[in-house]
Amino acid sequence: MKYAFSEEWTLKARELVEKLGFHHIAPERIACLKSAGTKTRRTIARIHGLGKAMQLGMKTEPFYVIELLSEKFDRLSEDDKTKTLIHELLHIPAGFGGGFRHHKPYVNERTVEEQWKKLCGIGQN
Repeated sequence: MKYAFSEEWTLKARELVEKLGFHHIAPERIACLKSAGTKTRRTIARIHGLGKAMQLGMKTEPFYVIELLSEKFDRLSEDDKTKTLIHELLHIPAGFGGGFRHHKPYVNERTVEEQWKKLCGIGQN
């Protein structure tokens, strides 16, 4: 596997945090990277958190990294890339402590679509 920091997608993710009102997420404590060389068949992106033990040992605050798997992610439309980022951001819990929200019941296609519509201003008065 090869990894490279992505300033473009880090800025996009931080912008989404602001636009979607994800006030529990510290934008400066998230980053995106692109990876290449994965053998996975279905995964487009994944999120990594800095767990409590590492935070304490490093004397640092929580941090989240969204890994975008180039082989899959780069083939998506721009809308689907944004939806993928939204999906990964939804995994960050309200406590922003280094843990994750699971797919059930919160992170799913319905919640991603709700946030997408909010972002696009669809269905708002």
